[in-house]
Amino acid sequence: MPYIRANGLDIAYEAVGAGPPLIALHGATSSGRETFAAQLPSLAGAFRVFLPDARGHGATRWDAADGYRAAWLVDDLAGFVDGLGLTTFHLLGYSMGGLTALGFATLAPERLRTLVVAGISTAREPRASVTRRLMDPARIARAEPAWAADMARTIDPVQGPNAWRRLLPAIAGDVSIQPLLSPADVRRITAPTLVACGDRDPLVPVDQAAALARQVRDGRLLIVPDCGHQVLSTHPDVVDAALGGFYRSSEPVAQRRAEAYPEVSR
Repeated sequence: MPYIRANGLDIAYEAVGAGPPLIALHGATSSGRETFAAQLPSLAGAFRVFLPDARGHGATRWDAADGYRAAWLVDDLAGFVDGLGLTTFHLLGYSMGGLTALGFATLAPERLRTLVVAGISTAREPRASVTRRLMDPARIARAEPAWAADMARTIDPVQGPNAWRRLLPAIAGDVSIQPLLSPADVRRITAPTLVACGDRDPLVPVDQAAALARQVRDGRLLIVPDCGHQVLSTHPDVVDAALGGFYRSSEPVAQRRAEAYPEVSR
């Protein structure tokens, strides 16, 4: 697995496909391959897809005992794309990765050709309360032993013994205190944007997703019926069709945004 040295980390990543660059940011406790498993075949047919491991996940080493902040993930992303030599690119993020994508998009809107975020909003609640409950290691060990075993298998070998038990509370704790993006912040996002969520997502009520889609300059909204937080994996046909339509309809704008920075070479 290749690495990019960025923001004091060796960020591990995979790259698949060919075409314009697309950065795909996974959700908490997951990986790019797992989060976007259902979408990768179609995405890789249209894009060169880069799948970086967030700090503390996969092969990007970070001990959450040293802290975990959403703002650090934005800085990690900035260093990662700079290390790849990308000036503009498509950006796709799910849940925790969606928040990272939004944060980057508000700071460097001119660098995005398009933006897709799923399973995330800019509000603190109910996201903080639900995350705090779901990411309690004691609850997981007791009620969801299969998930506990999976995290011990996928996170701990690289990050260290019991790393997942440190990682989850650190992420949940940050959700409770992280600075929130304001509507004015979100209004800076100028790239064509698709906001997606399930109609039964306990972390992201439909009205919050709709508000986010309205606040960006060029927003679209996808509400997947009969669907919870795992919108990408549980309803892949609906999501794949929406992504395909979104990327086709936004291609002229994305191309113009790329041509504004002709030094892009990947």
